[in-house]
Amino acid sequence: MKIEGAKILVTGASSGIGAALAPILAERGATVGIVARRADRLTEVLERCRAFAPESRLWAADLGDLDRAEQVARDAWDAFDGLDVLVNNAAIPKRTRVTDLTPHDVQHVMDVDFHSPVRMGLAVLPRMLERGRGQIVFVSSMGGRIPVVNEAAYNAAKYAMCGFAEAMLLDLAGTPVEVKLVLPGPIETEIWDQPDNVPALMDVDKVPAADCAAGIADAIAGDGFEYYIPAVYPGGIDAKAIAVGKTKHCDQYLRGMADFAKGLREQSTT
Repeated sequence: MKIEGAKILVTGASSGIGAALAPILAERGATVGIVARRADRLTEVLERCRAFAPESRLWAADLGDLDRAEQVARDAWDAFDGLDVLVNNAAIPKRTRVTDLTPHDVQHVMDVDFHSPVRMGLAVLPRMLERGRGQIVFVSSMGGRIPVVNEAAYNAAKYAMCGFAEAMLLDLAGTPVEVKLVLPGPIETEIWDQPDNVPALMDVDKVPAADCAAGIADAIAGDGFEYYIPAVYPGGIDAKAIAVGKTKHCDQYLRGMADFAKGLREQSTT
């Protein structure tokens, strides 16, 4: 996929990774559509995009409203006379211990983080197939490969996204539509500091959102499927090696992480 000349829709673009990604894509020559709830923040991002791509535009929408999410995808397609790339980046956290989760909590996270990307992807997929080109990018998380303490709902949505993207790739083999899966690690965004979320049990070194966004832009133009961004975390930790190690030694990994989480909880209460 060539970014120059492409028409790209980015969700979750009012802050964090999405707000950094949209102007990067515009600077590389794409016309960009941006989507998020906060119209005022989107307007600021749109101005940065239009400095490079004057035809870029925004849609203010709560993607937890699944019918609205699907409609935005169709509206963007019509507004741009087709989309070359859909970047499903929008996500919300739910950092809550599983004993305190409600079914409503889980449903809401699943709707925003998983169901809306699926609905938007399925809305544009037939049109991409008919036109003979297109790419759908799923921005999951390292939390889609390994469990994170106090993140059961978020983990569920991101694991589901990984599985959906992988199966979608198989089903679309031999078609002109590409699928990409991006697995960001600890990125410096607002997701770490949200109301109704407990504090993270431990602080970790984080990567700037702009660095992650540049990696996603490179992934769009690349020829692979799965991208760990960054590939190496601060401190020299290999991201993919963590995921592979967890799968290879699942019981050992989970026992160790459970003991580690227990110890952190005990420290936080003393």
